[in-house]
Amino acid sequence: VFNSKGDLYFTDPPFGLPKSFDDPQKEQPFQAVYRLTPDGRLSAIITDLRAPNGIAFSPDETTLYVSNADNTNPVWMAYPVRSDGTVGKGRVFADARAYVAPGEGVPDGLKVDARGNLFGAAPGGVHIFAPDGTRLGRIITGVKTGNVAWGEDGNTLFIAANHSILRLRLSPQRRYAGSEVTAFR
Repeated sequence: VFNSKGDLYFTDPPFGLPKSFDDPQKEQPFQAVYRLTPDGRLSAIITDLRAPNGIAFSPDETTLYVSNADNTNPVWMAYPVRSDGTVGKGRVFADARAYVAPGEGVPDGLKVDARGNLFGAAPGGVHIFAPDGTRLGRIITGVKTGNVAWGEDGNTLFIAANHSILRLRLSPQRRYAGSEVTAFR
């Protein structure tokens, strides 16, 4: 993701390597969230997550959200963003173990809407959280769900659900509290 200053923030989990975390081809001894500045400076700004994966900013860019796609610590994290683009100490924003049974999978891709609600892909659907971490509801896909993206006018959520791409039109006035919505293919 890019911030308004043009800095690129990205995650680097070992997924895709034949032996994942233990693959001899890994170039770093850790997984990280990196920041690349417009002038080409690259730095690892978060190194305390085993499997950093999905990433997004809050609307005001004061919080960087990162999903940890790790079976031993499946959480969505929130990091305060400093004015220089670095981040402070992270906190658990939401713990997926409360919503996902062991072995079902982990938090994956995520996006934040204009109100600051986080839409986090995870097994079986997309979990919706308020900016304070309160779980508001879930979009049920019934299958492994890996990613989400805003499209069209910003009120359409595209969902990568197993072998399908789902399109769900959301109302900008909708309140999600207590919602359980089933997304059909």
